[in-house]
Amino acid sequence: MNASALTLKDFCDAYRVCRETAYQQIRSGRLRAVKLGRKTLILRVDAEVWAASLPELRTGSREQASA
Repeated sequence: MNASALTLKDFCDAYRVCRETAYQQIRSGRLRAVKLGRKTLILRVDAEVWAASLPELRTGSREQASA
């Protein structure tokens, strides 16, 4: 699918997040969404900006894990 906007379901499927997490991100202002009638849409560019803004997973070194 190469649409310029994603439904909330499509966004959740694509980014592997649950619906409640998506709505929390929208409410907090971290994810921009628009309304088209009753539908909540997320522009693909906004989804990509959101994904790029997520913190990087950092794992401890082996020394830290054994300490």
